[in-house]
Amino acid sequence: VQLQASGGGLVQSGGSLRLSCAASASISSINVMGWYRQAPGKQRELVVTMTSGGSTVYADSVKGRFTISRDNAKNTVSLQMNSLKPEDTAVYYCNAKRLYDVMDSWGKGTLVTVSS
Repeated sequence: VQLQASGGGLVQSGGSLRLSCAASASISSINVMGWYRQAPGKQRELVVTMTSGGSTVYADSVKGRFTISRDNAKNTVSLQMNSLKPEDTAVYYCNAKRLYDVMDSWGKGTLVTVSS
């Protein structure tokens, strides 16, 4: 499954952005969809994951501000980001993991820049 993330951009602190991740094939068999981010000079880190059953895991730094949603009919996963902070500045990556064939797919990232 190929993934394409979009929706990044420049936003002021306190603003909102919505990222989307479009999959090239059905995501109904994908066990875990998620968003990760990598800030300049830092390692890639988890933002949020969602299982096919709807269970979510959020990084503490984004809890209460970011919300993941998954639309199996449209093969998309979205990330609503509110109350953005300068420390949210990073390249955001979409990820899909499927257990039966050990698939771990990454899309090209989308840059989010939050100005203070």
